[in-house]
Amino acid sequence: MREWLMRLRDWMRRDRLDAELDEELAFHRAQLERDAVAAGATTDEAAWTARRRLGNTRRVKGDSRARWAIPALDQFAQDVRYAVRGLRRSPGLTAGVVITLALGLGANTAMFGVVDRLLFRAPALLRDPDTAHRVYGFRTRRGTEEVGGVDQYARYRDIERWTHSFSAVAGFAPRELVVGTGDDAREMRVAVVSPSFFGFFEAPPVLGRYFTEAESKPGEAPVAVLSHGMWQTHYGGRHDVVGTALQIGSATYTIIGVAPRGFVGLWEERPPAAFISLTDYAANESKVGGAVWTTYSWGWMSTIVRRKPNVTLAAANADLTNALVRSYEAERLEDPSAPPLAATRPHAVAGSIIEQRGPRSSSDTKVATWVGGVSVIVLLISCANVANLLLARALRRRREIALRVALGVTRRRLLGQLLTESIVLAALGGVVGLGVAHWGGAALRAFLLEKNEAPAGIFDARTVWFAAAAALVVGLLTGLAPLVQATRAQLTSDLRAGARDGSYRSSHTRTALLIGQAALSATLLVGAMLFVRSLRNVEQFRLGYDTDPVLIVGMNARGVALDSARMVALRHRLLDAAKSVPGVESASLQSSVPFWNTRSYQLFVEGIDSVARLGRFRYNSVSPEHFATLGTRVLRGRGVTDEDTPTSPPVMVVSEAMGRALWPGRDPIGQCVRLRFPTAPCRRVVGVTENIQQEDLGEDPGYYYHLPAAQASPQVGGLFVRARGDGRGLRETVRVRLQREMPGAAYVTVTPFSEIVGSEKRSWRLGATMFTAFGALALVIAAVGFYSVIAYDVAQRSHELSVRVALGARARDITRVVVEQGVRFAVAGIALGLGIALLGAQRLQPLLFKQSATDPSVYAGVGVILLVAAIAACVAPARRAVRADPSIALRAD
Repeated sequence: MREWLMRLRDWMRRDRLDAELDEELAFHRAQLERDAVAAGATTDEAAWTARRRLGNTRRVKGDSRARWAIPALDQFAQDVRYAVRGLRRSPGLTAGVVITLALGLGANTAMFGVVDRLLFRAPALLRDPDTAHRVYGFRTRRGTEEVGGVDQYARYRDIERWTHSFSAVAGFAPRELVVGTGDDAREMRVAVVSPSFFGFFEAPPVLGRYFTEAESKPGEAPVAVLSHGMWQTHYGGRHDVVGTALQIGSATYTIIGVAPRGFVGLWEERPPAAFISLTDYAANESKVGGAVWTTYSWGWMSTIVRRKPNVTLAAANADLTNALVRSYEAERLEDPSAPPLAATRPHAVAGSIIEQRGPRSSSDTKVATWVGGVSVIVLLISCANVANLLLARALRRRREIALRVALGVTRRRLLGQLLTESIVLAALGGVVGLGVAHWGGAALRAFLLEKNEAPAGIFDARTVWFAAAAALVVGLLTGLAPLVQATRAQLTSDLRAGARDGSYRSSHTRTALLIGQAALSATLLVGAMLFVRSLRNVEQFRLGYDTDPVLIVGMNARGVALDSARMVALRHRLLDAAKSVPGVESASLQSSVPFWNTRSYQLFVEGIDSVARLGRFRYNSVSPEHFATLGTRVLRGRGVTDEDTPTSPPVMVVSEAMGRALWPGRDPIGQCVRLRFPTAPCRRVVGVTENIQQEDLGEDPGYYYHLPAAQASPQVGGLFVRARGDGRGLRETVRVRLQREMPGAAYVTVTPFSEIVGSEKRSWRLGATMFTAFGALALVIAAVGFYSVIAYDVAQRSHELSVRVALGARARDITRVVVEQGVRFAVAGIALGLGIALLGAQRLQPLLFKQSATDPSVYAGVGVILLVAAIAACVAPARRAVRADPSIALRAD
């Protein structure tokens, strides 16, 4: 080992050693010549005597250099220099190959940076990630197994108390709470955690300390730990922050510490502003009261565990399931009406701490996985394109290769040089691809990492290593075709080959690569068109209300005591204040928001034994301006009016779907519905609206009804505010104006309705955008590939085409010969690609919205697009062939 290290050291300074060796040999030659002259020899005789006595200096140099040489490195360096010289002689080919590989490698590097963060990278600073797990609980409800977290505080304590396989158990929950007071109050993410949560990470506080179990007991003064980012941006990094007060949610917390830089818990995509304890949050924000510590009625948190050494995952899962069963038994002792264990069949698993890798992964993650696969397909298309170009180049160089073999170059050395050339090209493509990844990485993260507030840098060590490994693999793959061609070289015939001897030689490998490019491009374009149509269906789907101009105003008393009358008065002051804001068109009261928080009552309708069996009927308590504010159409009858007062007959407005479900074949207007109790006063239906989507796009039947706010809990809820344009532009203006009306520490939050509903559309928008981007990229690469290959073929067939012209072929005949070749390849590739797309349609169907994955018009459209692209790629080489002077080609070689 020591000898090789010394060799490596000498190899790195070989130029200096070569110079020293030459200097030493020159010195000895001069000494010998001087001695010969002193003995009476002439100058020429002295030089001859010196050369004879020194012997073969080339052998001496070779023997000496062998001491500090590493043959493999020397050979590789020579191959790299040879490859660079060859590529410099073909700048067009080199640029085309590098750009093609850069697009493929850049797309994959950018996707890796995002998918790695979503699915593979452990949370920052997590200690021993292999033994840290998130707990997933399973239970059966109405015949369907559901998955969730260990989400009640009492259940979390049961897991902590009744398991023996874990060295640590911690509870956590991300919450959006208003931090600060007055005009400075802002809604931020706050990490609600148990004291044991911090022990899962290598993250000692930079200031102060973390809270302890003693401080997390009910009744203790609330304490908080600031994140490093919050400390820097809001407190300027002051060291006297410890001991100061900070309003978080409904309570005032004492700051006792500051977390280190980079510690974001489990929320790298959106770092929290502060960390508070589970007990403080539950005591100050829950509506359950003290019962939260002992009952199982409020589910709001999750649990992570750390396995003890030598405890297998199977044993840990069995231990978790046993504790969960005991917890459900304890729940039944508290509440005998809870479902029996035989019906719920509870069990638990210790899964990945990365939620998107667990059984509760989101549709965004599924689409991101598909997009990751799509980026690999784009890279394969790039590889096929480059391999085809290098193979065409190898066919063109077959005389050169045969001549080098005839001169004594071993086939092994020849293959090494060809492989080195492809690796150099891949390395150049990888370097340029990192720039492409940096340019496109921000857009990908914006689509895949919602509300990303983490550092945007993409050039971390993992991503760079991935790019290097991908470039190496691509270099090997693209070099295979030229290697295979070189191994089949026929020395005698290749040495005789010239322009007249048919420099054009067809290749089944090149044909297969070209067809493969077209097939993969067709597959991607089918996916792109399906997602584009799916997104169009989503955007055109009527929800029953407008979203872009609407803002949602939420109210939080934050501990300010307000009775029912004062709350009603406050809501109406806020309503009047909102209407007074310039740019606001209208405003209305509301008690619930679709896709955010929904409410329901038990309904009783004459002639129906159980309304609940028909589905879930949600309601909203609204003021008369509601339908104009949201843009909900009243189809028949009327909406809520000022005449609907607490003393007037109770009324309701139902959706069209609800009317059909409860009174099929009859007019809903005038029908009677009783709320909550079968003996409750009769509410008459006075109007029918369009269907309201409330929980699930497409799957929601639209069962919804509206109640006058004056007749149903008028003190509950917030406001809808409609702007004259996009509501997001008025968000801060409305918040500041309404905050002035809030008493004490109470505050308002303003959220664009489009953000809430937009999150429901994200997966389709993501699929459409990413598939279209990669599909267009694949189409461009495939078109360039067609052009390059056909252009190379035309150049190789120049002698043949010139003979055709000399024998009387017309321009259209030459054009037809060239274009027909490309069209044949394109048609074969399109047919293969559409077949692959049909095979994968069943797996893609769940990700589409009201769009068949086997829509014939999509497949026909893709076929036409690719065929037109192929023809366009063949036109330029065909025109070049027509304009070529046949006499030049016929005189060649």
